[in-house]
Parts: sequence; structure tokens; C-alpha cells
Amino acid sequence: MKDKTIDYVLRSTWMSVAKMYNEQASVKGSTMATGFALISIDPETGTPSTALGPKMGMEATSLSRTLKAMEEKGLIVRSRNPEDGRSVLIHLTEYGKEMRDFSKNVVKTFDNVVKSEISEEKLSIFLEVTSRINDLVSSKKIYKKEQALVKK
Repeated sequence: MKDKTIDYVLRSTWMSVAKMYNEQASVKGSTMATGFALISIDPETGTPSTALGPKMGMEATSLSRTLKAMEEKGLIVRSRNPEDGRSVLIHLTEYGKEMRDFSKNVVKTFDNVVKSEISEEKLSIFLEVTSRINDLVSSKKIYKKEQALVKK
């Protein structure tokens, strides 16, 4: 472990979790991205499509592709936002709500098993460390803007 970078540990752990989620989603003919989108959509009032990307940390192109696939599968419907005619609201269908419940169960099961296997103290430290890493990245404390530019 001592010669593995923090980046490697984060990436390989997330890849394992993503693979596990995709395996669970495939049982229902779905994907992790679809499950994540379902969980991110308000089941009662819907969610503006413009709010989903930032909420999920997903680029517009990937989100558009995911929403299109979800619409084709009958998980969502789009409607004009009555509060902002330029915006579209994403609503879950009844089938979408069922699949949302399935997705939430998958996430809760993972959470519960991890919490039963790892002490509260260690999980607290893990959450503190990952939060701090996120802060360092988002505040640009690791690479200054001028460092990211490649000199020609």
C-alpha cells in the first residue's frame, strides 16, 4: 500500500464500486448512471434538467445521452417548466419511481454493509479525508491556473 498513490487508491476503489453498481443495475437492464439519475430526480415535483448535471457531477453531453435512454425506456417524461419556459422539468414515470426505489435500495445496501464492517470512527476519518481532498481540488490549491497551462 505504501507505494500506491492517493489517486490510484481513490480511482481503483471507485472503479470497483462502479462495477458493483453496474452489475446490480444490469439485473434490471439498467446502468449505474441511470440509477444515479433516478435518485437525483425529485419523485414528487420533478427536477429541472439544468439542475441535474451539477447535482450529479455529469457533463451535459453525458447527461443528455442518459436522459434520452431513460426516456426511451419509459423511466422519465419531460415537460415545460411552468416557472421558466426556457427550462424543462424531468419527471419520473411510475416505472421510473419503481426503478428509483430499486436504485435507492442498492445504494442503501452498500452503505449498510460498509457501515457494519467498518467502525464509525474509521468511516468518520474517511469522510473527513475525502472532504478535505475535495476542498483542495475545488479550491485549486493543488494546481494553480497558470500551472495547468502547457508552455509551448
